[in-house]
Amino acid sequence: MDGIRPDDPRTVLGVFGDYNGRRMALIKALTTDVKEFIRQCDPEKPDLCLYGLPNGQWKLDLPAQEVPPEIPEPSLGINFSRYGMQGKDWLARVAIHSDAWLLSLAFYFGARFDFDKTDRKVLFDMINDLPTILEVVTQDAKYKQAIIELERMSVPQPNDEAKYEGSNEEDEGSDVEDEDEHEEILCGSCGKYYTSDDIWIFCDLCQRCFHGRCANITLAEAEHITEFKCPTCTDASAPP
Repeated sequence: MDGIRPDDPRTVLGVFGDYNGRRMALIKALTTDVKEFIRQCDPEKPDLCLYGLPNGQWKLDLPAQEVPPEIPEPSLGINFSRYGMQGKDWLARVAIHSDAWLLSLAFYFGARFDFDKTDRKVLFDMINDLPTILEVVTQDAKYKQAIIELERMSVPQPNDEAKYEGSNEEDEGSDVEDEDEHEEILCGSCGKYYTSDDIWIFCDLCQRCFHGRCANITLAEAEHITEFKCPTCTDASAPP
């Protein structure tokens, strides 16, 4: 990812200009371009990062492979958090992580360019005079339209390999059931139907279905589970 250009002065104003250009790009992604932003959030790429570029443009991309990276990277996995969340809550979370990333970049460049105490104070005073991305996204009039657009859109689920479907041999190689079929199944915990904004996990013992949130299982955790036992079966199999 591009940082401050080589021909830019290594000054407080140069770093602040970099910060504000990225900030405006991220605000654009989460307000006026929110429909395109959601469209590009490919569930097949759970490690996508949201980048704001100094020229005011944004992009979704995989993180740099360098360890450590040349400059701080944004938060990983912004796709994971949107399953089971309201659209406004998800956008707010992305905004918070974006604010944190911008501050880490400003601190990084300040250290890299040997800013002293006075330079750092000037830089962060300028940053503090600006509203955060979260404040803009949640308070600007565009936010309401962004939420309307987001709620109208169908949030795709991750592919069947990203879900845990149990270890029944009859299910191996079969396609994930469509939503209409899931709607006929009730959660063994809350008694409600399947919803498209949650994962669906099966108990290997009683063969009942559970919402991921009811089983207290996240999508990331489900990927590593080889055998799932619901709380009832777990208690029943526990030694006296």
